[in-house]
Amino acid sequence: MADLIPGLPDDVARQCLLRVGFRQLPAACRTSRHWKAEVESPLYSRLRRANGLSRPLLALAQALPPLAASGPAHKYAASAALSNNSYRLVLHDPDDGAWAALPPLPGGGGLPLFCQLAAVACGGRRKLVVLGGWDPETWTPTDTVHVYDFLAGAWRRGAPMPGPRRSFFACAAAGGSVFVAGGHDEDKKALRSAAAYDAEADAWAALPDMALERDEARGVCDGARFVVVGGYPTEAQGRTGEAFDAATWAWGPVQERMVEEGACPRTCYAAPSESGPMYMLRDGHLEAREGGNPWRSVAPVPKDGGAATAVVAIGDGRVVVVGAGRHGCELYVLSKEIGTNGAAPSWVRAVAPPEFAGHVQAACCVQVV
Repeated sequence: MADLIPGLPDDVARQCLLRVGFRQLPAACRTSRHWKAEVESPLYSRLRRANGLSRPLLALAQALPPLAASGPAHKYAASAALSNNSYRLVLHDPDDGAWAALPPLPGGGGLPLFCQLAAVACGGRRKLVVLGGWDPETWTPTDTVHVYDFLAGAWRRGAPMPGPRRSFFACAAAGGSVFVAGGHDEDKKALRSAAAYDAEADAWAALPDMALERDEARGVCDGARFVVVGGYPTEAQGRTGEAFDAATWAWGPVQERMVEEGACPRTCYAAPSESGPMYMLRDGHLEAREGGNPWRSVAPVPKDGGAATAVVAIGDGRVVVVGAGRHGCELYVLSKEIGTNGAAPSWVRAVAPPEFAGHVQAACCVQVV
């Protein structure tokens, strides 16, 4: 077998490959068959994690930058004017501040408005799944599914969502599958139905109906459970929730007061670990809840983060709030709830360059390798 890097021992060459950034991984896989096999191996992922080189990234459904006649954003405005798509998918690394745009979806139709994002393990690799939304030209609901492979740097079309074409549904990845539930159909009727997508098998499975209709609910992952928070059957926003256990393939009882008055269920997000809390925004504060305990205040949210469009918990104890400030996207990262020596948590603003300053509609956390 040829050396990974000619002239270097394989253990040294492997250390070099471990330090390839997420944007260069597809190029590394295309360099040679040996590099491709190395990067795609389970050992590579384990060593990246063991060496602290596997970092969580934020995947964002973000508007293209606004048009500008002059100034530093002019070159980005020109490309936006030529595009049929007003939104695109971007990645942000909260550790080194890097931003990168993902390739457009195949077919040239553009990123659906109000689509949902989920990151799921597929064949030992983490992939990004884009589900549903509205056609950006006709504004009609779509049942399309697209799956992005970070190592291949390419999209594939997934099996379409079953049942009625739903809008504003709850969605989250849990237990190796992507779950969808509720929303409303094309007649604006709230739905109780739910389904699970296996990205590796590219197949859908119907779930039992929820106890209640839930339009505009929030889906979160609580360990191996898919939790649907809030939503409403008619005019009033609900405060209840239901949890689907993939092990028993059944919904649990309706839980009262899953969210408090003054909170929007769409800002709820659970940490991606079995022991992690659930977070939400209420009255200008980030709040947390573990298990069945009451909600507790963690920290006040910065002013520009108050009009939050997304809240994302990442696996190392940090929480990201994406707001809509005066200058477009305002992204704030909260340090771990209890810092070193018991220090209080603090917010750090992630400055977005002009080409990544657009409004964010959806977000999720993804661990590439």
